[in-house]
Amino acid sequence: MDSLGPLNAFVQAAQTRSFTVAGRQLGVSSSAIGKAVARLEERLGVRLFHRSTRTITLTPEGALFLERCRRIFAEIEAAELELSQTQGAPRGKLRVSMPLAGMLMMPALSAFMRAYPEIELDLDFSDRLVDVIEEGFDAVVRAGEIRDSRLMARALGTFRLKLVGAPDYLARRGIPRRPEDLRSHACLHHRYATSGKLEPWPLRRGRKQLEIDLPTTAVVNTIEPLIHMAEQGLGIACLPDFAVRRQLDDGALVTVLDGHTHHAGLFRLLWPSSRYVSPKLRAFADFMAQNLFPA
Repeated sequence: MDSLGPLNAFVQAAQTRSFTVAGRQLGVSSSAIGKAVARLEERLGVRLFHRSTRTITLTPEGALFLERCRRIFAEIEAAELELSQTQGAPRGKLRVSMPLAGMLMMPALSAFMRAYPEIELDLDFSDRLVDVIEEGFDAVVRAGEIRDSRLMARALGTFRLKLVGAPDYLARRGIPRRPEDLRSHACLHHRYATSGKLEPWPLRRGRKQLEIDLPTTAVVNTIEPLIHMAEQGLGIACLPDFAVRRQLDDGALVTVLDGHTHHAGLFRLLWPSSRYVSPKLRAFADFMAQNLFPA
């Protein structure tokens, strides 16, 4: 058991690629992490890290040792969680990073809070690329591809981008029949918060993707203002279907060019692969997968 401390220091340093970050997560100094790793290397008789003035990287022996250590800690955590599950409902703080569009997921999040009152949600709404492990999140909800091999994933639901406008706007300006007709319309755009680029509209003719120079009547970096502008009859916006489901149902907005828009997106829940899925995280994943995008 006396070896678990140095092993934990090694695992944290290996996962974060930093003695400083590992020390911050464990509540000790970076030098303490370095000394613990050095003692471990001396005891094992192998070098676990290549060190430079700025970074540390695993040696081949270190990479093999990391996988075995992860399994050891996963078994310990599994044993602890197996016992904790006998103590009642999932509980404790759950820190989750949500996209800015997550504000539109509040009905599902509110329902989760009512269903699991002993779980304390700590939500961070941002479209920036967060480091789940380094920043101490239990999980993140994001759309797009997974590029971090350290993370596990679960699909929460699919969505589609739709072109929408208010009936009174379309009565005034006419309904676009071809993608090219959008050049004479007021177009309301979303700008990615991370890159600053405009989100492209998924316009197609058959299997051919179209690149049309659209007017930029307004550009916004969050979705809610675009919904409001579209409802007010200020133009046509390209929005995810889950964000405007109510407006489409009550007729405040209608879709246009459905035959020329082809898009499918996927929201996923991501969490560190080395971490056993706790009851609170499992409850969150199961609930959101069932309730985020109800049929």
